[in-house]
Amino acid sequence: MGKITIALLAVLVSLTAFGQDITGQWNGSLKVQGTQLRLVFNVLKTDKGFTATMDSPDQGATGIPVTSTSFENGVLKFSIVNAGIDYEGILGNDQIVVGIFKQSGFSFPMNLSKALIEKEIIVRPQEPVKPYAYHSEDITFENKNAGITLAGTLTLPQKVGVFPAVVLISGSGPQNRDEELLGHKPFLVLSDFLTKNGIAVLRFDDRGTALSTGDFNTATTLDFSSDVEAGVAYLKSRKEINKTKIGLIGHSEGGIIAPMVANNSNDIAFVILLAGTGIPGNQLLLLQQELIGKAAGMPNEVLQKAHKVNKGAFELVKKSTNTPQLKTDLTTYLKQALAADPNAAKIAGMSEDDYIKLQVNQIASPWMQYFIKYDPAIALEKVNCPVLALNGEKDLQVPPKENLEAIKNALAKGGNKNVTTKVLPNLNHLFQESETGSPSEYALIEQTFSPLALTEILNWLQIRLN
Repeated sequence: MGKITIALLAVLVSLTAFGQDITGQWNGSLKVQGTQLRLVFNVLKTDKGFTATMDSPDQGATGIPVTSTSFENGVLKFSIVNAGIDYEGILGNDQIVVGIFKQSGFSFPMNLSKALIEKEIIVRPQEPVKPYAYHSEDITFENKNAGITLAGTLTLPQKVGVFPAVVLISGSGPQNRDEELLGHKPFLVLSDFLTKNGIAVLRFDDRGTALSTGDFNTATTLDFSSDVEAGVAYLKSRKEINKTKIGLIGHSEGGIIAPMVANNSNDIAFVILLAGTGIPGNQLLLLQQELIGKAAGMPNEVLQKAHKVNKGAFELVKKSTNTPQLKTDLTTYLKQALAADPNAAKIAGMSEDDYIKLQVNQIASPWMQYFIKYDPAIALEKVNCPVLALNGEKDLQVPPKENLEAIKNALAKGGNKNVTTKVLPNLNHLFQESETGSPSEYALIEQTFSPLALTEILNWLQIRLN
């Protein structure tokens, strides 16, 4: 997301606007990285003024409390402090609010109206359409140790038969079974391709996401690995699955999880890492921030300052054994960092204390603490089944050179000689053919999953499954 600064121009508002009723539902649509994001503000009148909630239909979120709502002199304002969101617009006689939506230092034009906004249809030519040329079944399975139910889809080449199988493991953040993001469904495309070529595929919603139960926000990478283990156990219970040919395909964070699962089971026949990491989490985040920042045109001086501050924060996390104390230490550290750099970026409309609190809660979250401290080489050294590791040449989130080298070294250290690593030309982190590899391109690219990458995966699998 590129940084955009838009100044609101002074506008003369007709006096008739002052008496207009702003209660009810106000609908708007943001354009972010080429993707539509619809927002709805629900405004109520109270004795003390106005209150509101916000819905985000395209993200499945409803009833988000709005911290403050005001309407004075024809100017409508909303603020959601915890999310760093501010909206300000001017209501005209046509019942249209012309305004600016701000979040985390970024600004976007967004108008509001009482008219409903339909979801735009995005063209993704690789997405399969029903009826499928294979058997597709929505299923659930239990992670009994966690006390949760995972919901997913099992696709089989035919309804009757015995087939090799893979479990697809999603990347970071709450993902549904299709690993849906920015208008793309990579796992839907991948599962369709593999199933058409004779391989059964299990893909499932992350815990606490879509139809799966559990709490995503308190979970770590280790917790997610137990969900995958439950998925493997489910496949073993199906008569259509060849229990000696069950493998794992993990994308991004899923490439961290797959080796963990392989270590805990002697029944994993193979592992495929798609943009999997090989270096410790703190190192990966620093490298990722630098590369994405450069691609976004950030000055080198700004990047160096950010690197220094982030490195110090990550060191506090690595040394920490107590979350409350960590939050105290991070708060002190970030206050000092902001005091030392008065030009440091802050979120518009958010106080320094609220900004620091937001940063501390993100860094000290269970997932982030685990990720920063975790070294994937430890698990990779114990993997003894065949491994394929693929990276896109233009991947800025998991850079190929550093990570593939670390993956190869760790597997070799453990004595695994059945290893294939490959850098695929022009592909980004999502394995799309790209110009720069920047995340800002993801939604703009029509392609969901490069045919080159799909073919590499299938060719490697066929050699090992035959």
